[in-house]
Amino acid sequence: MPPINGEGRVTMKIWGKLIGSVAIMATVATATSAFADDDVRLRLNWMYYGSHAGFAYGKDKGIYKAAGINLDIRSGNGSGSAHRLVVNGDSQFSYGSCGSMTKLASQGAPLISVGVIDAMGTEAVLVRPETGIKSVKDLKGKKILTTANAGVNTFFPIVLKNAGLTDADVTLVNVADGALVSSYLQGAGDTVGMLGGLDDKPAEIKAAGGKEPVGMPYSDYGVNQVGYCIVTTKDMVKNKPDLVKRFVQATMKAYGETLKNPDAAINSMGDIVGGTMNEDQGKAQAKEVLKVTLDVLFSAGNKDKKIGLNVPGDWDDMIALMKKYNDLDPKAEAKNFYTNEFLN
Repeated sequence: MPPINGEGRVTMKIWGKLIGSVAIMATVATATSAFADDDVRLRLNWMYYGSHAGFAYGKDKGIYKAAGINLDIRSGNGSGSAHRLVVNGDSQFSYGSCGSMTKLASQGAPLISVGVIDAMGTEAVLVRPETGIKSVKDLKGKKILTTANAGVNTFFPIVLKNAGLTDADVTLVNVADGALVSSYLQGAGDTVGMLGGLDDKPAEIKAAGGKEPVGMPYSDYGVNQVGYCIVTTKDMVKNKPDLVKRFVQATMKAYGETLKNPDAAINSMGDIVGGTMNEDQGKAQAKEVLKVTLDVLFSAGNKDKKIGLNVPGDWDDMIALMKKYNDLDPKAEAKNFYTNEFLN
């Protein structure tokens, strides 16, 4: 309390203003604290490549920030690994194979797709052209490279069966993701090719000095699958629906802007990742990869071209395949593996 003197009235008036100012500042500080950005970690399926440019664009251009999200994007080591990191609480969201997520969820992992980026699968068998292999049937007795946690492994048994082969007819050789392309080019362990995405691996192979690989898309062998999902836990959906909604909507806005201006998205990714990703050759490779992702942003069943939509028919087809060929519980219902409630 200030002293009362000859200027008491003035002093008291000033003191009152100071008290009022402090109260206002405290209110603002409390409000700011109450609406502090949520820290969110997104786990990618692999190290950054072109398909991830939409996430980078959203972070770089403040789309996630405007949604009250402080986004931390981390690289991964395969879709299965990325999804598991969401289950154990390391990350709140993952981007990876929907088939891989479904397999884990069917085994008890509390995972769910809250949006789709690659609406159709780009998975394929890629072989070196000099091997003379033209079809999956030609793989009998051969060795193929892959990575242990890769989502591309999920439907490969279906491809083999639809080509008239068994699992025993082809030997899968696991290597680390970082060694996959170099091992492919060297034919390590007498391998003739690899399992990989048509979105990223052909561009990576060519950038490393290899020839355009012979690609055998899974879709040519009866595999109609949902491609890559935004995945979280059912607990997140139940307990933090507002955060899930903000993240999903910011992500779809970011990919919508990426669709309009892919060069800007590639530049954003280059700025974030740096190194070769920020050089002309790295950007050209990333743009080639991103184009494939943007080409499969909508499936034929997505009549309104709504970004992120889990199309029920697409999921029904994939679940039916997994029941027939991947020992999925016959009672499993497609609707239990996804939700569209957080889309605009």
